[in-house]
Amino acid sequence: MSSFPEISLRQAKISDATAIAKLLRASLNAFEWMPVLHTPQQDLFFIRDILLPNQQVTVATAGGRIVGFIAVNGDWVEQLYLDPARTGQGIGSRLLAEATADMSVVKLNCFQANTGARLFYESHGFRAEAFSEGSANEEGLPDILYVLRR
Repeated sequence: MSSFPEISLRQAKISDATAIAKLLRASLNAFEWMPVLHTPQQDLFFIRDILLPNQQVTVATAGGRIVGFIAVNGDWVEQLYLDPARTGQGIGSRLLAEATADMSVVKLNCFQANTGARLFYESHGFRAEAFSEGSANEEGLPDILYVLRR
């Protein structure tokens, strides 16, 4: 039996913006190779004023706390982040399955350095279709276009 509370999924609300922004920053800070480009205030602005109003955002909660989120825009998964202490527990799989259930094609970009995410997406049937040197992303890091066709 797990010592973790049960996970629930729901649509994000604007009142979730602060918790989502903090989770985003904690997740990004867990990667030593990830440059820090934004302040916590900029993270909050991005979540509250750009992400939540313009994309389908689903959060995973445990014990009343947000432990993961996914943002979908058209046929793209734009964001998928988990509390670093909660990876490997099936939360990302549940978020990905629910948010993309009605999509026949799912696309996303993943940093080449993010080996854990690469294994996760490949284990869910995504195939690498293009590699780039990073000129198209804000971080300037080499990335991969992954596509899942159902």
